[in-house]
Amino acid sequence: MGQWLHRIKNFLGLLPPRAYTYPAVDMTLSGGRQLHLVGSIHMGTSNMSPLPPYLMTQLRQADALIVEADISSHTPSPFGGGEVCQPLEQRLSQQEFHCLQALCQEIGADATTFATLPAWQVALMMQAQQAQLLGLRAEYGIDYQLLQSAKAQQITVIELEGAAEQLAMLEQLPQGGLGLLQDTLEHWRTNARLLQTMVSWWLDSKPNALPEALPSTFSAELYDLLMHCRNRHWQQKLQALPAGNYVVAVGALHLYGDGNLPALLQEGLA
Repeated sequence: MGQWLHRIKNFLGLLPPRAYTYPAVDMTLSGGRQLHLVGSIHMGTSNMSPLPPYLMTQLRQADALIVEADISSHTPSPFGGGEVCQPLEQRLSQQEFHCLQALCQEIGADATTFATLPAWQVALMMQAQQAQLLGLRAEYGIDYQLLQSAKAQQITVIELEGAAEQLAMLEQLPQGGLGLLQDTLEHWRTNARLLQTMVSWWLDSKPNALPEALPSTFSAELYDLLMHCRNRHWQQKLQALPAGNYVVAVGALHLYGDGNLPALLQEGLA
């Protein structure tokens, strides 16, 4: 009877989360689909490599690795070329512009070099520079390492979005992504602490202690566009997969908070 109940709960996706040494949760969807959802960090530190042995075992046994975008492929960088906009001094308030100048000085960037770029692009460039100053590098990102291992083992890679779709989403943000830049300026210190927290999830081997609520670095409108709407889209794609075992690596913040991906997948089982 006990084994039978265990199988029923497993089929319904109701088993309690297994304790891992990294942020992850298992989901069982109808139709014989097993997901190992991994909270990825797109940039990491050298001691985040190699990846945990259990994760590598999961990958070897997977029918496919699923990622937001295949960042290991040679795709055009979103940081080059593009639209010429009004100078940032005209798009930001005086206080915001002074804040931007101060932060650029802090990270060793010249604000004049991106003064006429779209606001979303400036925000991403500043965030990337902030991560580098904290010691994070793209080659140690979780999804990048998983992609390298999957390709070495000839494991199929499936994209939830792809670089082109991500770029199109950014280009369609209201006011050229001005809200994203304003949020970056306002929550600069909070974002640095959040990056350090997420790195600790992979280094401290205590992801069970993850907080239920994390500090927000997005406005409500941007959170809906960049997090909740994308989670809904990914939910639909994951629920349309054929039967099989999958390792799914998405940004760690997509596993927590309102409208998180595991909760949406669980909704589909109700």
